[in-house]
Amino acid sequence: MTTLNPLLAAVAAPPIAEAQRWIQGRSFPADRPLVDLAQAVPGYAPPDSLIAHLADRLRDPAMHRYTEILGVPALRAALAARFARFYGGTIDAAHVAITAGCNQAFCLAMTALAQPGDRVILPLPHYFNHKMWLDTLGIEAAPLAFRPESGGVPDVEEAAALITDRTRAIVLVTPNNPTGAIYPAATLRAFYDLAKRRGIALVLDETYIDFLPTDARPHDLFEDPDWASTLIHLYSFSKVFAITGHRVGALTAGPALMAQVEKAMDCVAICAPRIGQEAALFGLEQLGGWVAANTAAMRRRATVFRDALSGLEGWRLVSLGAFFAYLEHPFPGRGAVEVARDLALRHNLLTLPGSMFGPGQDRFLRAAFANVGDDVAPVVAARLTDALSSRDAA
Repeated sequence: MTTLNPLLAAVAAPPIAEAQRWIQGRSFPADRPLVDLAQAVPGYAPPDSLIAHLADRLRDPAMHRYTEILGVPALRAALAARFARFYGGTIDAAHVAITAGCNQAFCLAMTALAQPGDRVILPLPHYFNHKMWLDTLGIEAAPLAFRPESGGVPDVEEAAALITDRTRAIVLVTPNNPTGAIYPAATLRAFYDLAKRRGIALVLDETYIDFLPTDARPHDLFEDPDWASTLIHLYSFSKVFAITGHRVGALTAGPALMAQVEKAMDCVAICAPRIGQEAALFGLEQLGGWVAANTAAMRRRATVFRDALSGLEGWRLVSLGAFFAYLEHPFPGRGAVEVARDLALRHNLLTLPGSMFGPGQDRFLRAAFANVGDDVAPVVAARLTDALSSRDAA
């Protein structure tokens, strides 16, 4: 039999696909439909203007050819200008690479930063694809403890204690996936200063930055004139423009890292999909009002779900923000997979178990509430209450 790469063979299977198999082939009654809170996808379609624009652009032969390896120049420039307005500081098109989704941006960054045997600090609970890619490369993921008492915000002093001569980066995701936690500006500054002081990278994944609860900028890290020597910023167009299937994200970094990213990108994809880049450029130039309306709607939805989930008997809302809520379940002695599967099979409520996001997470579930409308919040609360009642009656 053909020998397989043992590093990749040891990587866990894609978690969302595993959860979706729990409901595969099932039908659901009209009076108790499936509520799918598993995968983070916008619960709305792209606007008609974007669809019409793409349909028109498909007539251009250039739309079916490669772009520059690091992306369409106009898109790189537009995103750099947007970031410079939002964050402050100096950000140029040369600092930006367009990638096939934010997952690829992370993969390219790690490929450029580290080699087998190196370490990357990854706060718990972690976005599962980050851990999967580090395992694939043979890079040690050094877990930074989860602090539910602080709403999931990691501790910089604990991170400092984890740094060794093999450490190449600290990874932070805010708003967080899976917890939804939004890290304070002071926390981000402290992690940035730590990384800079110790000569390692701070990889900041802000996939959900367009769905913050306020319009205030989340940090001032780009205002450091030397930001490019420490900060690697990851972003996604997928959620903000509802184009998840087009696979378009971005990596913003300094020239030294960008030169390595360009090599890796040329090998794995040559360039991000052209039509996705066209969608992102149209979104940046034309969809400001549409985005603002969706952001306002998502803020309302976060409030509705917070209100619905905060007062539930037995269940504890650890954190909530942007797309996600992180819940502590009320079933001592039962693992998160068992609890999540039971919710799916008996209560038609699909969530992800915390154990899919790292060790020590068996008490928690992730709910991607952005997938559904505001009116679903009381339904979710009722089904969680039913699950507790079923346990008590057993």
